[in-house]
Amino acid sequence: MKDNLHGMKANVAIDGIRVTCTTFDHVLSEMGRAIEQRSIYNYICITNTESMYHALRIAEHLTYINNSTFSLCDGIGSVIAGLAFGYKIPRLNGPILMLKACDYGVSRNWRHFFYGGKEGVADLMAEKLTEKNPGLIVAGTYCPPFRQLTLEEEKKVIELIQDSKADIVWVGLGLLKQEKWIASHLNKIRVPWMVGVGAAFDYHAGTVPWAPKWMQAIGMEWLYRLFLQPRLRIKRYYWSFIFMFQSIYKGLKLRFFRSKP
Repeated sequence: MKDNLHGMKANVAIDGIRVTCTTFDHVLSEMGRAIEQRSIYNYICITNTESMYHALRIAEHLTYINNSTFSLCDGIGSVIAGLAFGYKIPRLNGPILMLKACDYGVSRNWRHFFYGGKEGVADLMAEKLTEKNPGLIVAGTYCPPFRQLTLEEEKKVIELIQDSKADIVWVGLGLLKQEKWIASHLNKIRVPWMVGVGAAFDYHAGTVPWAPKWMQAIGMEWLYRLFLQPRLRIKRYYWSFIFMFQSIYKGLKLRFFRSKP
């Protein structure tokens, strides 16, 4: 077994939660290096304020984030929380990382496996991503049922992904569930990368509309999602705002006391 790649990057901590300050280019380069070297058991965590809220309350989730190869900031709330602690953290959105990896990997013959989504979504997404990136290698797809897999089903899923010779397993099960799945399969599936990307499956399949680019650019896509899915989003954004405002308070307080003589 080869150790996880951590490469050269700057890691900062927001209330004890690790976030990586890097660029898409560096992440893609490191992904390529791991794939070429067949370095396995690397994973990328897409870390937003909701994820951070849970990390302060669920020890396993905090461990998952802090042990990731990359913990990428996703969302304007994480950026604001970082500023309170004195860090300028770049936003590296999960769905965009997925698009860039598909494009970047075509000429390098990267093999992508899509695990998750509602029935048919992963296949539809794979079809649309292939149209956008001719030559994209889809190693396989799997849509798990909305229940606990049996031991036999679990064994077959592991064999399916393993036999696909995937370089990247993209997992779209939603926050916490996808992170638990990756954590529980890291040492069972010998692939270079696993990445939990949540709603990216629906966005790229076209089953849920993506916020307009101008809203994405100013970090307001959360408002668009709230308008489209108020019942689904309101509780999640409540958690996100709790974390963000608590982080602002803690960060500014910490910096104020540091600056005092």
